[in-house]
Amino acid sequence: NSSQARALYERVRILCWVMTGPRTLETKARHVRATWARHCNVALFMSSEADERFPAVGLPVQEGRHQLYWKTIRAFQYVHRHHLGQADWFLKADDDTFLVAANLRWLLAGHSPERPIYFGKRFKPFVKQGYMSGGAGYVLSKEALRRFVAAFASRACTHTSAVEDLALGQCLEKVGVEAGDSRDTWGRETFHPFPPESHLTEPLPLDRFYPQYSYYPVQWAAACCSDLSVSFHYVSGEQMYALEYLTHRLRPYGYRPRYRP
Repeated sequence: NSSQARALYERVRILCWVMTGPRTLETKARHVRATWARHCNVALFMSSEADERFPAVGLPVQEGRHQLYWKTIRAFQYVHRHHLGQADWFLKADDDTFLVAANLRWLLAGHSPERPIYFGKRFKPFVKQGYMSGGAGYVLSKEALRRFVAAFASRACTHTSAVEDLALGQCLEKVGVEAGDSRDTWGRETFHPFPPESHLTEPLPLDRFYPQYSYYPVQWAAACCSDLSVSFHYVSGEQMYALEYLTHRLRPYGYRPRYRP
């Protein structure tokens, strides 16, 4: 229902910031910009170098996997300083993450942005309440963002690890931000750390540790993924356009959704 989607666009405002870099602006980030980022209320591309033509924000960090948490910290600080009033929810994604913003709005619509909570693909080791996979993307409420930024200002949290998603999860737990359950009402996952074809293959061939890390039992094949899935990771530039078409345009004639939450 497009009228419902339009109403949620106005009511559930999402700022999406995409982690990218000078070397991947044209090979990866431009495909994100041309597809799913258009559906965010605000879309920002975070790099270590400013690029006014793209445009990309230049953060005071270096590139490389060992810098991922620094880039995340600086990006959320930048968003808090410059864009706090423009959105209610604040999503971090990689430049090879695909997102269905309308489904994310549906997921968030029942939650107040003033509640300290965040959502994503929930992992279970190392953090009591679990933490969210970085590649699948995660979204912080406005209050969660405030607490995260304040924790670094007060030094309640510091840069403890280059493992961005784990370190962020540890910090958020420390400052009382809840790790939310992002499954749909049928108990199926909405955030996914691999591309669709990997989750739809039985068993998942790419990572034997995935079932051990997943907070909830891993389901294979058709049961893997909610009909209102939010994200997939390791998506190529070409796949971005295919998924954009499949999620926003292709419909079987006469089809009525089987999942009606």
